[in-house]
Amino acid sequence: MKLGVKKLSSAVRLGLSLGAVIAVGVSTTAFAQDTGTQDTANQPSQKKAQTLQTVVVTGSNIRRVDLETSNPVVTIDAAAIKATGKLTLGDIVQQLPAVTGGNINPQVNNSGGTGGSSIGLRGLGSQRTLILIDGKRIINGDPNSIPADMIERIEVLTDGASSVYGSDAIGGVVNFILKKDYQGAQFSATYGESDHNDGASTGYTFTFGQTSDKGSIMGGVDYNKTESVLAKNRKFSQNAVSITGSASTPIYSYIGGSSFPAHDRIQLPPTLRATYGCKNVAINPGASGQNTATDYHCFTNSDKYNYAAVNLIQTPQERTSAWLKGSYNLGDHVQVYLTGYHNKTASAFQLAPALLGSIYGAVISKDAYYNPFGVEFSSAGNDYRARLVSAGNRSANSGITTDQIQTGFKGDFTVFGQAWNWDAGLDYGHFSQNLITRGLPNQNVINADLGPSHLDPASGQVVCNTPSSGCTPFNPFNLFDPNSIKALQAAAVPAISNNYSIEKTYSVDLNGGLFELPAGTVQLAGGASYRKEYTNSTIDPLLLIDPATGNCTLGSQCSSPLRGGYNVKEGYAELFVPILKDIPGITALNVDIGDRYSKYSTFGTTNNKKFAIEYRPIADLLLRGTMSDVFRAPTVGNVYGAPISDAPKLSSDPCDHTTTAGNPACVGVPTDGSFVNQDVALGQQIKAVSSGSKYAGFPLGPEKGKSFDFGAVYSPSWAPGLSASVDVWRLYLKNTITAIGAQTVLNLCYNGVTTYCPLVTRSGAGSTNPGQIAQIIEPTGNLGRTDASGVDLSLRYKVPQFGFGNFMVGVDGTYMKRYDQETSPGLPGNTVYHEAGHFEFFGSPESGACPTGGGVCLFPRWRGQGFVNWNLAGWNASWRMRYIGRYELGSPVPGYTASPIPGIPNYVMKKGATVYNDVSIGYNIEQFNTRVDFGVNNLFDKQPPMLYANNTLNANTDPSDFDLQGRYFWGRVTVSF
Repeated sequence: MKLGVKKLSSAVRLGLSLGAVIAVGVSTTAFAQDTGTQDTANQPSQKKAQTLQTVVVTGSNIRRVDLETSNPVVTIDAAAIKATGKLTLGDIVQQLPAVTGGNINPQVNNSGGTGGSSIGLRGLGSQRTLILIDGKRIINGDPNSIPADMIERIEVLTDGASSVYGSDAIGGVVNFILKKDYQGAQFSATYGESDHNDGASTGYTFTFGQTSDKGSIMGGVDYNKTESVLAKNRKFSQNAVSITGSASTPIYSYIGGSSFPAHDRIQLPPTLRATYGCKNVAINPGASGQNTATDYHCFTNSDKYNYAAVNLIQTPQERTSAWLKGSYNLGDHVQVYLTGYHNKTASAFQLAPALLGSIYGAVISKDAYYNPFGVEFSSAGNDYRARLVSAGNRSANSGITTDQIQTGFKGDFTVFGQAWNWDAGLDYGHFSQNLITRGLPNQNVINADLGPSHLDPASGQVVCNTPSSGCTPFNPFNLFDPNSIKALQAAAVPAISNNYSIEKTYSVDLNGGLFELPAGTVQLAGGASYRKEYTNSTIDPLLLIDPATGNCTLGSQCSSPLRGGYNVKEGYAELFVPILKDIPGITALNVDIGDRYSKYSTFGTTNNKKFAIEYRPIADLLLRGTMSDVFRAPTVGNVYGAPISDAPKLSSDPCDHTTTAGNPACVGVPTDGSFVNQDVALGQQIKAVSSGSKYAGFPLGPEKGKSFDFGAVYSPSWAPGLSASVDVWRLYLKNTITAIGAQTVLNLCYNGVTTYCPLVTRSGAGSTNPGQIAQIIEPTGNLGRTDASGVDLSLRYKVPQFGFGNFMVGVDGTYMKRYDQETSPGLPGNTVYHEAGHFEFFGSPESGACPTGGGVCLFPRWRGQGFVNWNLAGWNASWRMRYIGRYELGSPVPGYTASPIPGIPNYVMKKGATVYNDVSIGYNIEQFNTRVDFGVNNLFDKQPPMLYANNTLNANTDPSDFDLQGRYFWGRVTVSF
């Protein structure tokens, strides 16, 4: 039965009237990721007590008694996950203050159509944040593919950890800790719906578990589904609203969009330009397009296509998962274990109708019957652009299957009175995706239809000059003609592509005590592993790209197969040394030293170390510091990625108005000072091809850097329940692995780095559009440096118990002092972008360095979360606040960046802070073993900021960071058995 919004709203108001406030229980206290090599229930009491004394905390391989260590760890427990009402884990982790920069989620239509979410700590992107389950790597970095009900807690390490975990752990680590020793069974059903009566989500989970003297087993199934939401259903996103102005014109906004309009954009031959007084025209609505004197008008912004209404601000998703976790004691000191899960995700995205244009290979013959201009339209002729609205929208359906297994043996033994633990295991992951793309017309068929044709006097029908070609002529200058619609729909065929990846890891790990010092036991952790990764993709022949032109049979969204793999052999060691303890001024002083050696088949070896110190001057205060090497190895896609089509936007062309000949970046550009890049002037995307390093002939090695964290944790004995922490962090990264964007390629070539000049192709001097950019190849390479620094703050206070309930309050915040991206250190044209406090909008030069997120990145100075939790008897409630600080678009510094308002150079657009409030309330009905929860996310229906279509790719705003759904109601019923 559908749970109506009115009923849900009434229930929430009832909960609020009871005085219930508060929230998510995000804690900076570090919990154990594993409490022993064997189930403690199976050990004698003495052994059990000893095992419980030591734990492994995310960020270290050493077993410790202390939970607060040199590692800054944020923890989200299962109760906090439930309190959000979310059905997947990605949205929850993305709300952490340490997560910033561009990230993907199901609100991002183009990239989020897989239903996945990315996690990028410190703004470094998901490729520099390592995702683990129980401390081990998984093949799919998408947290949404992990069944939420199998998670006991999430530990987030906000510090570099390459010496512990190897590649990718630069910004930090997100470790999903699984439940264990579960007893009983539980079923829950969740339903949610937005205040607009759309975006409904439904979820069902069933979990069971049994523990005995011989071992334990736990498993479950999970199903959830979220419906799509069209952009036209929200006022802020129903139109593509652009903003412009000039020195003589007030700033104003208008509904515009793409220069590929529904009623064509046609470049007139020179003989007709004087007639209209312009170079480009659009067809008058309802006109046949056959009368060149009356059927057209000069193309203006109002003719642009408003693509926004048909896009999605919530992509549809449907997931089915099953998982199993079990262990069996083979003896007192040996155990076999198995953890596995299977996830199947079906998702989709929808885009505006396909593009038809000269730039994408369309050719309209000068001898086509319906061509009234008598000139050819092609990439070498006059320009023709159209949006195939009459043929329907583009869409894609994705089916993803993820399987992950962790299995092996583990146990313990004693050497010279010191306890040791060991683990020998195999981790296996398999990922596969099938993608069906629809709404893309076959360019070969269309070009045949637009070839030479004539009116057959005998039949009165328009026919091809070569009847055997089987073509059906149609009128490209009136795409709403019934014959045109029929021909376009016949040319649109689905394309099917698929890919799969396999990851295997064999590992052996040991940890235990070496000998005793006056301050405690010197401990050692060490191990070795062998990991092999392989990826294979197959692309539909209709989507195979022609690298020379950047086109394919279906015109756009062209791609190439990817096939390759690598292996890595690693060994690590970590030593914990307690230096001093319980002397005046030193309650404890410990040192932790680690090193990891890695040998990659793709580039060679790397060695990464860490040094950490813990100092307690008094029992209540911990001072900590960590210095560590970080690195990231090139992925299979970075190295072997074949060319695929891209559509970046240039903010400038250095060859505009040039009067100097000979610059290799300006081949074909007139040198009389008249040249203007048409795509830059219109703010339109260009055609580009991105590829891996091998295809582009670029050498590629790892990116390397250092991470620093210095902090303090204060838990005063005079105020039980109070804890505060502060961490000052900094990291830098050199030789960044990046897809070198079109703007950077062009600028480097112009400034004398000739290696990049062959990647730029312009129309020749003898063409109808001399000097206009035809294509830019965007290679993957090592280029640039990143410097980031800031402060993390946290406060927790459990209020002393009162007669009207228990309260806990907390605040977490991250201040980003610095986020600098240096494009090409040591090379001509090098630029440093100071991005902290800015939104790097689409088309700005610095947006090309955005690690993920579809070409836009938000780096506010402040991000924060606050919460209040309350419980009394069977009731509990929560209130949590999410804070995204103010930021700017643009810069007053001349030449530093593009302007967010075309026509007004160096304009700065300032945006204020955004605050979201979420509430929930629940009650345990003990006599029925049932719990009922209700909640409202975005309680005050806070709308996202308007950033305008010419600065964004989706919904006039940033879907990576802001809530697009508005007020959202949810309810859940949980029954235990």
